[in-house]
Amino acid sequence: MKTLEFTHEIAGLRSTLQTFTRRFTHDRDESLDLVQDTILKALTYRDKFRDNTNLKGWLFTIMRNTFINNYRKNQRTKTSHDTTKDLYFLNVEEEHTFNRPQESMEFREIWNNVNHLREELLTPFKMHTTGYKYHEIAAHLNIPIGTVKNRIFHARKEIQKRLHGY
Repeated sequence: MKTLEFTHEIAGLRSTLQTFTRRFTHDRDESLDLVQDTILKALTYRDKFRDNTNLKGWLFTIMRNTFINNYRKNQRTKTSHDTTKDLYFLNVEEEHTFNRPQESMEFREIWNNVNHLREELLTPFKMHTTGYKYHEIAAHLNIPIGTVKNRIFHARKEIQKRLHGY
């Protein structure tokens, strides 16, 4: 399919895309933005489209993924707005304190159970919980990545058995 044909077909599906946005949002402006983003991505990634495939389905998938990505981005950036007069809530002094996990009985009990794992399970599990990626753990321990995933899985299962009451 030539670029001109591709563009005309997408333009012809604009109203269908507009209708499809009702699944995601009832806000007209947000709906129009979603259609526009979908068409822009479709035109940008035209080379990813395979001839003899369902163009409408491809566009719907782009729209759904765009909506999900935008939703997740908005959830991460949500901030609280103080609408009270003189920003009352922002100026209130906090009167409470938070418990420190090091002093918590549950925290110590959980880590006691974790520390009683077999060494072959403990090392990859602790590395994973401190932020190492699977491939980093595999490289550090000189074992295959599948073995790392397996040991972390079994460590979790063993900890779950030990902490049945939690």
